[in-house]
Amino acid sequence: MFRLLRLIILTGFAFVAGILFERNNAQDTCTSGGGLWIDDICVGVDLTND
Repeated sequence: MFRLLRLIILTGFAFVAGILFERNNAQDTCTSGGGLWIDDICVGVDLTND
């Protein structure tokens, strides 16, 4: 039972860490492209996937 609980907790931790990592990456991409990061939205820049 403890192994199952540990698996669920570690999976949840990895999921949250991944979301935070991707959010930080998006913010860095926005600011390096000259945009402003306001309320989790990149404003003032047109970023394309080159």
